[in-house]
Order: sequence, then C-alpha cells, then structure tokens
Amino acid sequence: MGKNVVEKIIEAHLVSGEPVPGRLISLKVDQVYTQDATGTMAWLEFEAIGIDRVKVPLAVSYVDHNTLQTDFMNPDDHVFLQTIAARYGAWFSKPGNGISHQVHLERFAAPGKIALGTDSHTPTGGGIGMLAIGVGGLEAASVMAGEPFEITMPRVVNVRLTGRLQRPYVTAMDVILELLRRLTVKGGVGKIFEYSGPGVSDLSVPERATITNMGAELGATTSVFPSDEITKKFLKAQGRLKDWVELRADPDANYSETIELNLSDIEPLVARPHSPDNVVPVRELKGTKVNQVCIGSCTNSSYSIMRQVASILRGRAIAKNVSLLINPGSKQVYEMLARDGSIADMIGAGARILESACGPCIGMGGAPGTGHISLRSYNRNFKGRSGTKDAFVYLASPIVCAIAALKGELVDPRDAQIEIEIPDEVEEFLINDNLLIPPQEDRDLKVIKGPNIKEVPVMEALSDQVEATVLLKLGDNITTDDIMPAGSKILPLRSNIPAISEYVFHNIEPGFSKRALELKEKGGVIIIGGENYGQGSSREHAALAPMYLGLKAVIAKSFARIHRANLINFGIIPLVFSDPEDYKKIKEGEKLRIKDIKKVITEGKEEAMVENISEGYSFKVKVELNKRERSLLSAGGLLPYIRSKSTPQQSLS
Repeated sequence: MGKNVVEKIIEAHLVSGEPVPGRLISLKVDQVYTQDATGTMAWLEFEAIGIDRVKVPLAVSYVDHNTLQTDFMNPDDHVFLQTIAARYGAWFSKPGNGISHQVHLERFAAPGKIALGTDSHTPTGGGIGMLAIGVGGLEAASVMAGEPFEITMPRVVNVRLTGRLQRPYVTAMDVILELLRRLTVKGGVGKIFEYSGPGVSDLSVPERATITNMGAELGATTSVFPSDEITKKFLKAQGRLKDWVELRADPDANYSETIELNLSDIEPLVARPHSPDNVVPVRELKGTKVNQVCIGSCTNSSYSIMRQVASILRGRAIAKNVSLLINPGSKQVYEMLARDGSIADMIGAGARILESACGPCIGMGGAPGTGHISLRSYNRNFKGRSGTKDAFVYLASPIVCAIAALKGELVDPRDAQIEIEIPDEVEEFLINDNLLIPPQEDRDLKVIKGPNIKEVPVMEALSDQVEATVLLKLGDNITTDDIMPAGSKILPLRSNIPAISEYVFHNIEPGFSKRALELKEKGGVIIIGGENYGQGSSREHAALAPMYLGLKAVIAKSFARIHRANLINFGIIPLVFSDPEDYKKIKEGEKLRIKDIKKVITEGKEEAMVENISEGYSFKVKVELNKRERSLLSAGGLLPYIRSKSTPQQSLS
C-alpha cells in the first residue's frame, strides 16, 4: 500500500512505536523554534534541565510578541533570549526581523523536515511540505535537550482540492474559513490535514501557509501540503534551492477520511464574533459598519498579499471613521514593500504602518475602542483577545479588509468596483539577514537575566489521592486566552510566574488567583470544564500559572491537544467525565476526592472514582493517558521526569 506525505515524513523520523492512529510514537526532530512570549520560560526550562548545548540540528529564538517596550521587562527579556541563544547554540531573530512563522517559512522551513514551535501557529510551515507542530515550552525544551518528541499518532485526513480560486476576490483565507464553517473549531482534534488534488497547483507557498497556519483553529495537530515545483520555485527565490526535495503522496495512499473542496465554489467569507468557525459569506453582512481594520499577522502578511492590499489603497483614502493598521509579516516583506512603493501607497491612503510583529493580534497595541467593530485578516477573534473586552472582532481576507477600510463597511469585493492587482510570481526575494544572528560558540558567555525573570516552579510528585475544592466551573470551548490572558499589561510577565499567576482567569473570575492561593495549602483546587477545554494558543502559562496556584486536576468533557499536553507536563491531571451528564451535577465550592489516583495512574487503569464529599455521591472519570504521560504525572511533570532520568537514584514518586 502506498504512503501519504505524513506517513513518509514520520517514517523517516521514527525512533520508536508504530505509526498507527492512537498509538504512541517517538520522533527525532530537525528544528525547534520559540517566540519571546513563550520562549523566555522555555529557555529557562532548558537551562534548568542542565544540558550544555542544544541537541537538535537547528534551534531559533524569535522576538515577535513582546515588542512593545513600555518599561524594562520586555527589553530585558530580549537581552536574556539573545544571550541564552548564544550560550547554548541557537539562532536569534532580533526585534523587527518579523513574526516567527513568516520568517521561519522564508529562511529555515524545509520540506520533509519535522519542526516544533512554542506557538500554536507553528503549522504555518506545513505550507512548504514539513510537519510543523505547536507544543508547550517545556516540551520544546526537552526536545532541545535531546529527548525524542512523543505524540499519539493522529489520523490523517485528505483534503482534496479541485478547481481554481476566483482571483483576486477570493483568497487562501477564504479556503480555511470554508473548512472552519464546515468542520468547526473541534473538527480537527486528533487529526492531521493533508492537502492534495489538482487544486494544490493553484496555490503559492505563502497561500498554502495561510491555510496550514489557520488549521490550528480547527484543533488539528498540524496540516501539510506536498512539496512540488511551486515549492521549488519559492525556495529558489529565497536562495535556498538546496533545501528542496520533492514530496508527494503515492497514488494509492490511504487516509482515514477524505474531504472534497472545489476552490471554484468558494466565495469571500467572514468569521463573526467570537469564534473563527462562526463563518458566513461577506455578502450576508453587507453594510456592517467597521471602526477598525487590521491587516497582516502570521496568517496574511506575505509580500504578494500585501502588494494586493497596496493596489486597493493606491490613490484612495480610508473612510473617515475607520482606523487602518497594517503589520507586514517580516523585515523581508517590509523592505520589499518599501522599495517598490507599496508602503507609500498604504501611508498615502491613511494606514498606520506597524512594525513586523504580532501586535494587535494578541492585544499588544492596536486595541479597538469601546464596543467597536474590528475587522482583521488575523486568525483568532476570541472575546477580549484584542485587548478590549467588549469589542466585536471579525475575521476576513486582506482583500475584504482593505476594501472595508475604504468603504467604512463590509462589502463583497466582487461588488466593490475596485481594480485589484494580481502580482507576478516573485523570482527573487530580497535577502537581508542582518537581524538574524547565527549561533555562537562561546560557552562561557554570561546569560543576562533582568529582575523580572524568575526561576521555573516545579510541581511535587503525585500524591496518593487528590482532595480539593471545585473553584471554577466553565462551559465549552474555553480558550487559553480565557485561562491566561494576553495583552500589553500581562504578556511582559511571562518570565515571572508568581506575578503572572495573579491574572489566571482574570477576565472570567477576577478573584480566582487569590482564592486559589488560599486553598493551596488545604489540598488545592479542581476546575470543571466542558467540551474542548483549552483551545487556542499553545501558551504553557495557562497550565504553569494555575499549577503554581495549586491546581491539581481538570475534569472536562474533552480537551484541546496542546493544552492537555501542557497540563500533564506540569503535573496537572486531565480527567474526562465517563458520563457527560455528571458535569451538570457539580457546583462551584464543592469538595471532591479523586480516590487512589496515584495507584490508578501508575498501574495503567483507565478509570478513577471521584467522590463528591460535599454532596455524598460518586462518579467515574476516564484516565486517558499513555505510558509516557503516566510516567510524567507520577514524577510531577516533565521537568522532574527528565531530571530523574539523569539522576537514576532519585525516585519518581
């Protein structure tokens, strides 16, 4: 039987296990990259492991999230990241060089490789034919320290593309919005999406990367395109032809399921507040007034799409009640736009040009006004993520966004009567890597830590049983933004767990951290969740900070992949209701006892009994853990587990 692209890459990197869906496999990894919001803690964790040098072929530390320097904290973190990268053998991408995913696609991503990144949008690299997977910082640190990457083999879904996009009005953004409309934010859980079919040839590498980037919103482990002649041309234009290999699925490749998608049938789409899967055609929202428009982010900031935006704005002016913000994805894109006059066209129309960074996407500047409507070519529109709790964020293609900025309202671009340039394929990108610092060989170099950088807290080994208070009961699709908010006030605290823990669940229950600390010495706390608990960003702080506050377990109907892994990495037990109806019975403030949990986990049992001490009844929960995850929880998490491996005399319990 033939192999699909995913199987070919995994088999070339397989260390142990059988790549069958549901089975645990270990993989060797080619590349690991971090960004500054997650990277400070990831590098502190790497340092805590005690390894002298990075052990993967390529490691890169990017600065792209915390670039707003309102005090000493962010610049101190940047100095720390640059010095620790130099000390341990990683590349360093300086502030201003661009968003990690865009820069990595340009300068390092390569077909057939496996990359891990401490950001949920790492799958951007799938656009070039690599398996790029978002993980928590501690997972990345362990792989940089020489551990294999262990994962439960996902199912591989074939998305077969036919037809051609209605250019220039329909873009790659509309392709992924259409999939979100069909499948929802839970439709990709436990799956890898592999794209195939004749429609693939209609998409450039940056367009493919837009689709794989936002595949994270489906809940997918990752997404991947084949590596073909289009991939080859892109790498040649980036001066990296040596990195190209052809990589296609065999004609008789097998998949768990196939989704047919005709590109010709897709129309301009928009995601309404407050979820990326709340998708309708733009024509249905015609006339919806907008206050702010943001174009860019790691999803839609390639040179070609920015050229199209400039052609729409050229010689025109934005509506008087609209604020337009544009953040090119990388220094390469920014400089090329500046040299060809596109930046002048944008400025001339009234756009505010931001630096090449994440910016408004994570609430790091560019927050909308009170109750305002913000239309963005970004990937997430969770409530409050923009930095304004009562704002209404819509997601659409850069084409729809640019036209809305001119009209002051949503308009189907096919009806706008605006000529839109379709740029020629780039034959040679501008290569100027003066903000990309290669690894250094100075192992005596001092790592500089500012006063806001604190050591990594470590969970104690697993107790015989958990007896803790239900401090919070939540609904479905709770995001990591809900658990650990971002924004310009909170993000600079990512390297200071005691300080950032004060904001856990701040937008849902402002008193959560204070109450949790009060209960920490009385057995700790338990959280009750609904479906898809922990969707969204990979931020491990959504597990690490609650662990610091005394969170012992989360009992939910289901979990998002990365957050579930982060909970385990920090010694927090993820449990699933055996009977979802039991969710309805539990109330905040009740005390639960998870009986003999250490024995259940260490002996490989698949269910545990939970007693509701307050109400006098019991219910069962599923303990859905593989062998490695049970070892991690027994040790108290990934960091003590790795330390125990290097010091055999230390007991796991």
